[in-house]
Amino acid sequence: MNITEKTPNTIELDTPLIRGEQTISSITLRKPKSGALRGVKLGDLLQMDVEALTKVLPRISEPMLTEQDVSNLDPADLLQLAGVTAGFLLPKASIPDYPQA
Repeated sequence: MNITEKTPNTIELDTPLIRGEQTISSITLRKPKSGALRGVKLGDLLQMDVEALTKVLPRISEPMLTEQDVSNLDPADLLQLAGVTAGFLLPKASIPDYPQA
């Protein structure tokens, strides 16, 4: 997927991350499979626990974030990424605009 394509899972960072000569201004998250959630309590992700997010975000982000990148995120950007991540854990029936069969 091209990172410049706008998707609901793409977050435009308020404060871009600088990694060497690379500037990361947006991050796209993909819905994790169960393996990407290993070692993390789902309740911690739903509560937007920073330690849990530090483990999971590198596994589901494009470009791939490091734990150090997550630690360097602006709190407002971390909150946006946490919201998308927590949303991945909700069942379809609990999402108001999700088409029901």
